Amino acid sequence: MKRENDPSAPRDALHNWYPGHMAKALREIKQKLKMVDIVLEIRDARVPMASGNRNLNDQLGQKPKLVIFNKANLADTQMLEQWTKWLDEQNDPYLFVNCFDKAAMKKAISQARKIVEKNRMDCNPDYVETKSKLKMMIVGLPNTGKSTIINQLANKNAAKVADKPGQTVLQQWIVVDKDIELLDTPGVMPPRIDRPEHALWLSAIHAIPDDIADEEETAIFIIKHLLKIKSQSFLERFKLESFDLAVDDVIQKIATLRGCLKQKGLPDLDRVYKLVLAEFRKGELGKTCFGVPPKLSR
Repeated sequence: MKRENDPSAPRDALHNWYPGHMAKALREIKQKLKMVDIVLEIRDARVPMASGNRNLNDQLGQKPKLVIFNKANLADTQMLEQWTKWLDEQNDPYLFVNCFDKAAMKKAISQARKIVEKNRMDCNPDYVETKSKLKMMIVGLPNTGKSTIINQLANKNAAKVADKPGQTVLQQWIVVDKDIELLDTPGVMPPRIDRPEHALWLSAIHAIPDDIADEEETAIFIIKHLLKIKSQSFLERFKLESFDLAVDDVIQKIATLRGCLKQKGLPDLDRVYKLVLAEFRKGELGKTCFGVPPKLSR
């Protein structure tokens, strides 16, 4: 089966997707830190480490922070247990959530408030806890669910939500209730992604737009990954008889099963790639995680 590109290594553009508005957003985040009590960094639970941003964290300095790993409902349960053990050892506040779970969102707010109160007490021994207004800043990579989290907290469509990265381009204050305000910020990528596998992971979860990452590269990577981890959901979804199949054979079977065919029964590759990407991102091909906690990789 002939394909135009070699998917063995991502294109350089994939490593350097950093639109001008992101550099501006990073500067504004630093400028407005003094206006908030705490920063909520939203990551994707399927990519706990690589969906962070060291450059962004460098800007936060000593500002209290809570890392929220969103889309935990799409992540492999056993891998999340390993990540939980590692994260507990780091002593940095974190929470795994499904942003559509109201109870989880309330827990996030409660934990954020506790972090802020503790920080105030640590800075001022004479501080007396009060029910003061909580001002939070939401930061993170594109498409990690920042806008959805805001809308869940505010019970309204306060932030624009779309199934593609980079929708928020301006900072905006959103009133959750009389005691809570959120500052939404645009998704900010690192200026460069140094490790090729990280670029593919972020493309798979749609933190990088498909027209930058290339749908073919990302879809083939996902197919290989699901075959490697022996995803039973993937096997059943496309009625594959074995995990010991070549990628081209899998593509042909998907195309035949879903009617993504051209003349003479040849697969319509573009349609197959789009289908694989869409169903993977919805969690329909099985729960998964990319990468392991640092100490487990040795």
